[in-house]
Amino acid sequence: MNTQRWMSRQFFSFYMTWGVFLPYWTGWMIHTKGTSVSQASLIMSLGLVVRGLATLFVFPYLSEKFSSKTLLNGMAIATFISILGYIPATSFTSLLVVTLLLHFFYPTLMPALDSAASALVQKRLLRHYGKSRSWGSIGFVVGGMILSFFTGALGDKVILWALLIGISVLVFLGFMRTPVVLSEKPKIEQTKKGGMLELFRIKHFGLILVIVILLQAAHASYYNYGYIFLQEIHAPQYLIGVIINIAVIAEIIFFSIADRVFHKFSVGSLLTLAALGSSVRWILIFAFPNVIVFSIAQTLHSCSFAMGHFAFMKYLINHIPHSKIPKAQGMYSALALSWSTAVFTIFGGYLYEIEPRYAFIGMIVCTIPSMLLAYVYRKLEHRKEMLVSI
Repeated sequence: MNTQRWMSRQFFSFYMTWGVFLPYWTGWMIHTKGTSVSQASLIMSLGLVVRGLATLFVFPYLSEKFSSKTLLNGMAIATFISILGYIPATSFTSLLVVTLLLHFFYPTLMPALDSAASALVQKRLLRHYGKSRSWGSIGFVVGGMILSFFTGALGDKVILWALLIGISVLVFLGFMRTPVVLSEKPKIEQTKKGGMLELFRIKHFGLILVIVILLQAAHASYYNYGYIFLQEIHAPQYLIGVIINIAVIAEIIFFSIADRVFHKFSVGSLLTLAALGSSVRWILIFAFPNVIVFSIAQTLHSCSFAMGHFAFMKYLINHIPHSKIPKAQGMYSALALSWSTAVFTIFGGYLYEIEPRYAFIGMIVCTIPSMLLAYVYRKLEHRKEMLVSI
């Protein structure tokens, strides 16, 4: 079977649902279920905590017991059942319980897919990770665009049904033909090689993890306050969705060319460039608070997010044994994509209340240290190359 096409299809299908969930779910609870903004924010924040716990502990544990195919299918089915729980839920308590259940299963599909892709690249069954991952970004945009059309015509009530349909498609695809290697159960001897702390015995893993945590945490203000900041600087309402999607389009372009253009770049070089691009992005938004500069700065999402994520995946593929990849993915998903963002959302919110622009320039407390650490790692890589050549 065409493994490249299969991986692209899985990424596209999942991120198409993520393009429905991430931007719209809080608004759906407010407008359809009647929760207040503070209640919805609390529910989603607690969900983020559960998401971190699930990806950090539960996902790696299950990865030692089940094959990638079983794990992907199980999480997809559990996600579908969790979403059904929203239909009868009306009270704050019931919505909280269902949301915590959803965050336990649904976001775990993200590291599960990246782990599957890493395994396929290591087995030389997948040539281009970036090319397949770009279809995930395309799916995100497509999901949001299609939903915007239907919410405009039928209202916010369609958001739940759109997510249900998207997840049901993901469940259906999971029972179709899958690369054989993903159906193999983990070997018993592999699962007994130590816990999560064993990863830190792998050279420079701790340093790389700190760098990507800082890189991803720097997006907290953008993810949470980018929409209202655009309103603050008087962006036309009909253009806000387009401006936000510039970042995703830049991400798509990067992932589509990354394997070809950046394959000779070291992990350290990629991380240094990512941190530099991220720093420039937030400085531009702070220094020039207008729609045109914000739109230009959006293209730097290709550095701040996409290049950083690609660099981490490259490090995983080159340095982490296959049996330990789920643990590394779980740690990355929990610490970099969940908890660090939650912490810096609070920090960014405090700065935003003082002055909206401060929320963005405040993110350089993450990007400058990450750039310095990435430069140090780049030097370590270069020194190792010199010793090997001698």
